[in-house]
Amino acid sequence: MTIQFMGRTALAIVATACLAAGTQVAARQLAMEPLKDAGQNIYPAYEGWYQNEDGSYTLLVGYYNRNKKQTLDIPIGPDNRIEPGGPDQGQPTHFDVGRGWGTLTIKVPKDFGDKKITWTLTANGRTVSVPFGLTKGYQIEPYLDAAMGNKPPVIKFAEKGEALAGPPKLSASGTASGVVGEPVTLSYWVTDDGNEDTPTGGSAAAPPPAGAAGPPRRPRVSTTLTKYRGPGTVTFADSTPTIEKDRVTTTATFSQAGEYWIRIEGNDSSGVGGGGFQCCWTTAYIKATIKAASTGGH
Repeated sequence: MTIQFMGRTALAIVATACLAAGTQVAARQLAMEPLKDAGQNIYPAYEGWYQNEDGSYTLLVGYYNRNKKQTLDIPIGPDNRIEPGGPDQGQPTHFDVGRGWGTLTIKVPKDFGDKKITWTLTANGRTVSVPFGLTKGYQIEPYLDAAMGNKPPVIKFAEKGEALAGPPKLSASGTASGVVGEPVTLSYWVTDDGNEDTPTGGSAAAPPPAGAAGPPRRPRVSTTLTKYRGPGTVTFADSTPTIEKDRVTTTATFSQAGEYWIRIEGNDSSGVGGGGFQCCWTTAYIKATIKAASTGGH
């Protein structure tokens, strides 16, 4: 599974968000161009807002890389900035192809009103700026699908550790360390309630009997690993690793020394991005500190 979406549908969603937010005409023209393997721009994608218990609000933001094959790394700075309050507000610096759902949250105060926060991305010489705010009609409920009683999968970095569910929090993450060119172990736990299969209060439907006809069911829960930030290339032994007794263990190899963030997206059978309904999936991170390989000297 990769973090992407059907091109026409994703384009409609992102273009609508841009239009609603008042993006410049030039950006709208870029949205009409056909997809290409490389050379295209990246759109910030506003996914909605929700209110927190303390009265503040959280804005949920993703992106759409319109290149079919070209991944991009855009450092924090003039070409990747969120203002006011930035340029760094925890946004990705690595952009996989296609749709990245819910990669970033921005918390704003309860008196935010009609103010806006703008994410500007320049990719392949093309700049797009998209403002986000408490836009009417964009309120979401990422922690509960009321119709199905479904909640996001739970990710932990210790068997009895903090339970992470729903939109991302860079402050709550796992850690790893290693050396350039050597596999680094990544380990975490993931569970799910299974309620996406049935109406509220029901029990999860049993899988079809072996050999029964019909389309294959999505896995009850799965995770995808991607690079989120970091100076070099990250190669995963398996970017969609097997879950055994609620635990995932795989490795990643890093090409350069430095600090990296690895994004874990946990999906239940409702699919990537909750099937486009903004619930129910979970984002968590692993912060990896990688040192240079020893040269054998003293």
